[in-house]
Amino acid sequence: MCSHEYNTKILSMLLKIEGKNLDKFILIGDRVLIKPKSASQRTKGGLYLPPGVEENRKIQSGYVIKSGPGYPIPAPVETDEPWKETRDNLKYFPLQAAEGDLAIFLQDSAFEIEFNNEKYSIVPHSSILMLVRDEDLLSNP
Repeated sequence: MCSHEYNTKILSMLLKIEGKNLDKFILIGDRVLIKPKSASQRTKGGLYLPPGVEENRKIQSGYVIKSGPGYPIPAPVETDEPWKETRDNLKYFPLQAAEGDLAIFLQDSAFEIEFNNEKYSIVPHSSILMLVRDEDLLSNP
């Protein structure tokens, strides 16, 4: 266990993180943090599903909690004034995923973490198949 504000443990390929809030999490590049939807325990026909069936599906859905800055775009190199101080003006091509969107994604590409006893998935943006954005849901309190 670390003595930092966030303690981490790796148990059977699930990263367990304990801390105060998700606001301090910074996602890198094209990564998206998704909270999976709670799985239905029954099928449409009324059969009860055993635990773990929903997690093994190839396609999952969940709500976007945070997203990274996007795909990095290299800055153009200006060599006309070699005495000038060079700066890394890194810019990003933004991601389509926004906070609150319902994302349909490939489970195989997701990395699961557990934060304060709740499961989350870190998914590359390229593994998201579809987004459902409900503007009415976000604008009405």
